[in-house]
Amino acid sequence: MPHGWIILDKPLELGSTQAVAAVKRNLRQAGFGKVKVGHGGTLDPLATGVLPIAVGEATKLAGRMLEATKAYAFTLAFGAETTTLDAEGEVTETSDVRPTCAEIEAILPRFTGPIEQVPPAYSALKVDGKRAYDLARAGEEVTLKTRSVTIHALDITEITADSVTLVAKVSKGTYIRSLARDIARALGSVGHVTMLRRVKAGPFSLENAISLDKLNELGKGAPLEEMILPFEAGLDDIPALALTPDAAGAVRQGRKLSGLPEPDGTYWGREGDTPVALMEVTDGEARVLRGFNL
Repeated sequence: MPHGWIILDKPLELGSTQAVAAVKRNLRQAGFGKVKVGHGGTLDPLATGVLPIAVGEATKLAGRMLEATKAYAFTLAFGAETTTLDAEGEVTETSDVRPTCAEIEAILPRFTGPIEQVPPAYSALKVDGKRAYDLARAGEEVTLKTRSVTIHALDITEITADSVTLVAKVSKGTYIRSLARDIARALGSVGHVTMLRRVKAGPFSLENAISLDKLNELGKGAPLEEMILPFEAGLDDIPALALTPDAAGAVRQGRKLSGLPEPDGTYWGREGDTPVALMEVTDGEARVLRGFNL
């Protein structure tokens, strides 16, 4: 059974669940039978870019991708705000104000660092047990709570008379559509997102990604090695903890290790080149978060 990561450069209009189904189908057609597959965080159908898909034991690390820092390129078009805050929705407000480059540059520090934002009404968040977007589509008024997020970096890459394209490095839970809305309003205008592309998710970037067409070659006989990254690629952003055979045996049994000199933090324990477990070190003691059967 394969264990690792297929990083899909998700095309427009393909849902994250559909992407997982495409990986399963291609693995099955390639003769791998029933394999565990899961994605590391959804990506809207109208967004493109990095979608990490975990295969086999890597599915145990998919939750880490939900917590990971991500980076997005997005275009904010000024002049119209929509119900969905992107090009799919109906226009709700318009403005003739078109901010200058200098005005945009001056406002960005206000949206860098810890900020508060209200998620879009058209989002997958639940309100009284129902998805916000289902309520919004049914014509109900949706009120979502303000949430705290962190914008680690926000840089302009292109600007025109009517729009600006930026790259944002953000914490989990950040809604780029809300960020775009709030930037436009702070500039005395309104706006919506016309392009959204995830360029990085945790340790994975577009350099690691393959197209859907490339993925579909797997089911036609192309070697899996050309498409899958190793299991430990999902651990590249945290340090390794070398384990002796005895320590590795203890960890595989779920026992704690003590007397470690490593600073507090998250590590991946390895015996030689074999990943053994995801571990948390606190005050010289390491406990197992997730064990790996590799």
